[in-house]
Amino acid sequence: MIKISESVRYVGVNDHQIDLFEGLYAVENGMSYNSYVILDEKVAIFDTVDAAFKTEWLNNLEKTLGGRQPDYLIVQHMEPDHSANILSLVEAYPHVKIVSSSKSFAMMKNYFGDDFAEKQIIVGEGDTLDLGKHKLTFVAAPMVHWPEVIVTYEQTENILFSADAFGKFGALDREEDWACEARRYYFGIVGKYGVQVQNLLKKLSALEVKTICPLHGPVLKENLAYYLGLYNVWSSYGVETDGVMIAYTSVYGNTKKAVELLEKELKAQGCERVVVTDLARTDRSEAVEDAFRYGKLVLATTTYNGEIFPFMRDFIHDLTERNFQNRTVGFIENGSWAPMATKVMRGALEKCKNLQYTQATVKLLSALSEESREQIRELAKELCQK
Repeated sequence: MIKISESVRYVGVNDHQIDLFEGLYAVENGMSYNSYVILDEKVAIFDTVDAAFKTEWLNNLEKTLGGRQPDYLIVQHMEPDHSANILSLVEAYPHVKIVSSSKSFAMMKNYFGDDFAEKQIIVGEGDTLDLGKHKLTFVAAPMVHWPEVIVTYEQTENILFSADAFGKFGALDREEDWACEARRYYFGIVGKYGVQVQNLLKKLSALEVKTICPLHGPVLKENLAYYLGLYNVWSSYGVETDGVMIAYTSVYGNTKKAVELLEKELKAQGCERVVVTDLARTDRSEAVEDAFRYGKLVLATTTYNGEIFPFMRDFIHDLTERNFQNRTVGFIENGSWAPMATKVMRGALEKCKNLQYTQATVKLLSALSEESREQIRELAKELCQK
């Protein structure tokens, strides 16, 4: 098992059987379900793992405990990839107490038909638990990203057990850049709840944190300012990278030609970072990630059944569902006889906060013309000046 410190051990598992996390997000490098143990005068386990890994997890736990009996199971989050084996642990270690929020115990009743009333230790904001040398303080983190969530601060070694915060896609036995898959994880799963994440970050700013132990992804020990800084940018809907994302759909290739011309013009005007995404052929979570990463977004699509092409409609819904805001947005529309795409797209974004729309817009009547080419040049110029 992974040794985080003399007293803190990792007992989680890697999942390479999974193809879609939560039935939605492609995870080519698998997924980790993290669980931790503090070995002190009292023994505390932090969270369980997905049901499919019951035996592996219990074996990991048994080896780490070395014959000791756990005193506490701390349940920070009730999503089944972390809570599925609560009953299995109780059956294996009947004397264990369960430490969690009141809302978690109500959820346990729903999942297991039992709220473990005789084992309950209900904790909330600021409550503490003494393990001996290690002192735990509980911090409420509602809607990061479920209502029952608590995170736990261990004040002796300055460890934050952060539940789903600071998590990422990917198993721990695969090497990959943290930010890319953490960003996709954040905006896919947590992104709607930026205000709540900001509230948690404010609480954490009062604590000295030297190690972060999330429920997905690697334990973070070094350069924590980098990870905290990214979470602050993401949860405040700030711009992480200066650049332009062009998201498009194209039926017969003419809208694609307009996008390719815009990309060329943007680079000629000095926009160094331009990302082009074909929404019909790109993982939607990757597209959402880029829309929130860059400061400028161009939406290009065709009028379709008096509306917009389905892939674009779904993409815009993904953005608005996650509180897309604080961006500059431009439009390219195509229509053979009654172009409606810009009107529909702008209407779909009307509830978003702090969007600035470019004055230049591009209208294609079936194919590129000299007029639409000039509109593209004007759009590129405006985007590179902003």
